Amino acid sequence: MAVCSPPIALAFPCLSPAKFSLNSCTLEMKFWGKRRNRVITLAASSPNSSYNVERKRKVVEHLCLLRANEDLSDEQEKDMLDNLYTSQYHMAGIVAISLGRTSDQNPENYTHGVFMRFHKKEDLAKYYQNTSYLRVLKEYVSPYCHDLLYVDFEAEVEDDILAIFRKGEEFNYGVEFVLLIKFNEGALDGPAEDALTSLANLAFEFPSLIVQSTQGRNFNLESKEYTHAIVTRFRSVEAQKIFMDSSEYNHIWESKLLPIILQTLSFHFLVAPVGTELM
Repeated sequence: MAVCSPPIALAFPCLSPAKFSLNSCTLEMKFWGKRRNRVITLAASSPNSSYNVERKRKVVEHLCLLRANEDLSDEQEKDMLDNLYTSQYHMAGIVAISLGRTSDQNPENYTHGVFMRFHKKEDLAKYYQNTSYLRVLKEYVSPYCHDLLYVDFEAEVEDDILAIFRKGEEFNYGVEFVLLIKFNEGALDGPAEDALTSLANLAFEFPSLIVQSTQGRNFNLESKEYTHAIVTRFRSVEAQKIFMDSSEYNHIWESKLLPIILQTLSFHFLVAPVGTELM
């Protein structure tokens, strides 16, 4: 298998032979206002870092990728995203939500992405059957999109209210990066978990770049395209690039991930507080 670079921000990674495909796209959110600049330094966490928290809380992460119709208007897109975003206020169990639009063409032709967090699997199951969600899907998503992909996984976060609900200054800005992976079946219970643990440990070491990172095995039986997912909130586009250009990240990718990966899909989008616009 030819060696391929890991996903890199703002660029399409290379493609290896047919056995392994790597696709990426960029998602961007529209709000009102201006985006702040941040100074990023590559520094490992100190012993006193607030990220060194032993207590963990389980959460359930929900990802949805959409393929919108080519004739989708700006007004229709706004209605769709607004109704998806405000669904959190009408349904119990949704802990956090972010969503956005692709700004680059990608081989899979996904145009939009949605990330949601729930307290537990039962809350997610109720969400899928919720009449408010079904109404949003029927009136504001299905008329404008011709395909959906769902990925759901259980993860752990710091047992802290800001970390669980993704609230506070640290979550007001940054880049939401999603990596979907399909591992070789023979690697699922050993090498795959080892590789993902290495990535999680590396993300934990750099709070100056990463606000939060979660990962887990996809348990959605309707989407067998990918076995695992990783969601990482970077502090900025620059922070994402620094991390993914680092020798540590590339070493894990080339030595532990590439040998056992069949397929990946990565995308990211800029985030901002409601009521502001990224400039």
